[in-house]
Amino acid sequence: MKLGLNVLGALLAIVGLVWFFQGIGVLQGSSMSDQSQWAIIGAIVVVIGGGLLVYNSRRQAGN
Repeated sequence: MKLGLNVLGALLAIVGLVWFFQGIGVLQGSSMSDQSQWAIIGAIVVVIGGGLLVYNSRRQAGN
């Protein structure tokens, strides 16, 4: 369970970063490029992924 949450959090953070960079136009070649809504969605997904990682690391430290 703990490993699964770490993997999920890391994957969400990576996908969120890709979406964010596509949204701000750093990564080109997609219909998501230069679309501000994808930058916002990506940032939200990064925060969720990071939150899962922080939550899981604190949960592990408490056990």
